[in-house]
Amino acid sequence: MKRICVFCGSNEGAQPEYRRAAQHLGQVLVEQGLSLVYGGSKVGLMGEVAQAVLEAGGDVVGVIPSALVEQELAYHRLTDLRVVGSMHERKALMADLADGFVALPGGLGTLEELFEILTWAQLGMHAKPSGLLNVCQYYDRLLDFVGHAVAERFVKPEHGSMLQVDSDPAALLRKLEAYRAPQVGKLY
Repeated sequence: MKRICVFCGSNEGAQPEYRRAAQHLGQVLVEQGLSLVYGGSKVGLMGEVAQAVLEAGGDVVGVIPSALVEQELAYHRLTDLRVVGSMHERKALMADLADGFVALPGGLGTLEELFEILTWAQLGMHAKPSGLLNVCQYYDRLLDFVGHAVAERFVKPEHGSMLQVDSDPAALLRKLEAYRAPQVGKLY
């Protein structure tokens, strides 16, 4: 792996631990020789993880739709800022640029990006690892729901286990490095 795409909130959330986790993840990425790919914003956890990578001397590729640049949300000091026409283009380019994916705490956009990547993996469109940095047990209920979907046979067990989880960034990155995608057979 050379580049990790991080999905996370454009807000900092209610707990100061979320901000600290974003900063720590950025530092660990650089320590492990990994570049950051993310949504290109200067606000929230997005801005925190990017700033941490830059301060540690790492490379950051931001991908942001032009509509958000016009709202003055773009982080212009990045190593590489790519402006695209739509959110769809943003997600496709981030996926192409990344070798793996990590979700920090975030809202609907974070969840949508993560589940689109997992769906593409389920369909065999890529074999890249995906993980949750489960800060302050933020994702516990989501993980319970995924387990419920497996138990109710809407998700195959091998697809339910595609998501790697840890509360420590270095441990999560080790899990992503060791990950091997399930062989995709029939989806039904």
